[in-house]
Amino acid sequence: MPDAIIQTHDLTIGYVTRKATYPVQIRLSLEVFQGEMVCLIGPNGCGKSTLLRTIAGLQPPLRGEVRIDNLPLGKQSISDKARLLSLVLTDRVEVSNLTVFNLVAMGRNPYTDWLGKLTDHDKQLVNTALSQVHLEGYADHFINELSDGERQRAMIAKALVQDTPVILLDEPTAHLDINNRVEVMMLLHELARQTNKAIVLSTHELDLALQTADKLWLMTPKHGIAVGTPEDLILTNRFQKVFANNSYRFDPSTGNFMVKHAETPRVVSLKTIGTGYRAYWTERALVRNGYKISPDATDFVTVDETTDSWLFSKDGKEYVCSSLQELLAKMELN
Repeated sequence: MPDAIIQTHDLTIGYVTRKATYPVQIRLSLEVFQGEMVCLIGPNGCGKSTLLRTIAGLQPPLRGEVRIDNLPLGKQSISDKARLLSLVLTDRVEVSNLTVFNLVAMGRNPYTDWLGKLTDHDKQLVNTALSQVHLEGYADHFINELSDGERQRAMIAKALVQDTPVILLDEPTAHLDINNRVEVMMLLHELARQTNKAIVLSTHELDLALQTADKLWLMTPKHGIAVGTPEDLILTNRFQKVFANNSYRFDPSTGNFMVKHAETPRVVSLKTIGTGYRAYWTERALVRNGYKISPDATDFVTVDETTDSWLFSKDGKEYVCSSLQELLAKMELN
């Protein structure tokens, strides 16, 4: 098996003030291999940004070391670091007179002369990166003409042309709507495989991390980092423990976070005719409205997947409904 492209050895991270040293996580031994996308997740305040900054060389470790491509990062010059890893930060790019091509071309700075002159090879790399992030035809557009999602893809293209074995991203979907969040996470997943780079990103997009990451670094405030595939961390209950909360729960059978609604004395049985997804959404609607689902209840709702209708039965009376809104109204009246 090839060596990991990112390695941390006995790494302790944190910060130092004039009065004391404050470790945030201690003795971390982590690995990332080429072609992997790793998502760093965990509750606020557990040290995600501190770890990412330490791996990026923006702050020194309190103990231990970070190695990139088997080279100790702390001993590398600034120019050498720029050839080992590229970094995409959360901050929104605000420039008015810079074209997409020129922004992406800035990623070639570690390789150009002191005048920053681009060779034909550099220009080709820029155009290739724009194609990889699906920004063909945008080279001459100004950055302030782009949507937030397009700007983020331009920043990813800049990291690609920097031609480093490692790309680090801090909350790359923070300012994006749902469509662009999905597109960016899927893009990063594809780029890890297409370019064989190691991509590590911190994110609060737990549902997307579960669906796109090759591995998770699951960080907790007191118990270090659990490493594994999303599925393994769910099957061993580690994911659920980290994100346990009084207001919601993680449902391992669906991969969804479910809000914990206040229960009422109302109990109903749920039956299904045929196969489909209406029963799932019916149960969600009933639970949200305070009903407890029990097979022993005398009142029951029948979901008829064959006719797209619902039947509510109570005290010998039956009510046929054509929508969940109508069903809930009938149940409230009876």
